[in-house]
Amino acid sequence: MGRVLMDEREFSYRPADFERVRAIIHRKAGIHLADSKKQLVYSRLARRLRVLGLADFSSYLDHLEKNPSEQEEFVNALTTNLTAFFREPHHFSILAAYANKHKNSSARLRVWCAASSTGEEPYSIAMTLIEAFGRYDPPVEIVASDIDSNVLAEASRGVYSLSRLQSLSLSQKKQFFLKGKGSNAGNAKVIDALKQLVEFKKINLLDKNWPLEGKFDVIFCRNVMIYFDKPTQMILLARMIRLLKPEGLYIAGHSESFSHAAHLVRLVNKTTYQVVHSVAGNGSEGMAYEP
Repeated sequence: MGRVLMDEREFSYRPADFERVRAIIHRKAGIHLADSKKQLVYSRLARRLRVLGLADFSSYLDHLEKNPSEQEEFVNALTTNLTAFFREPHHFSILAAYANKHKNSSARLRVWCAASSTGEEPYSIAMTLIEAFGRYDPPVEIVASDIDSNVLAEASRGVYSLSRLQSLSLSQKKQFFLKGKGSNAGNAKVIDALKQLVEFKKINLLDKNWPLEGKFDVIFCRNVMIYFDKPTQMILLARMIRLLKPEGLYIAGHSESFSHAAHLVRLVNKTTYQVVHSVAGNGSEGMAYEP
């Protein structure tokens, strides 16, 4: 009961097709798809088959291999983008405490949000730091990256339905958003002061070189590592912590643990880590993941 038969589907989708998808997304983005993701793959990629007018997944995957322009659509379709403002709120309290501790530093506080999705996380970081410094132009730089070009475009616009602002306080809504009127009714736009703190970049974490310069005080990489296998996790973690300042923080997601990486990082707060010892290098070179 409840099992979807192959011949009931709109498009032919064989077990071999799923295995090809799994191999390609692992090669392109390092994402490990479990057996349980077969239906998710079908529903996400079926949209592309409709757009391209293809009859089955085998034809789509042949098209994908021959047309590099489709590869971005493929990765975008399979990238999960679950996010919300101030998701896992304890992390923003930790960030605020870190900012307060470093207020008197002459250096700008730099944060990398490594999975920005549609922008809620980096804008939450920006709001936290504006509140911590008590000014709309704090000495802060936020780099927000994602592999999905579609969500980056949405994040850059900074326009959200009012329903997506439910986790914000009334004060935050008034401080940081402009309520839409007329044709924009039902939406709100982040204020320019907030947008000016965030630089959006497209970054595939598997790329050999990341377009990043200098060291960061805090790296938010939440609920990203769960999509990679253990060897890839270790490679990426080692690269990322090379970008942290000596007392910097690496903030992971609620379902991620690096107890197996005790030689690299130590737990200092709830899913928040610091580097065990100084790691040489800038982290954007070498140690690239090779499938």
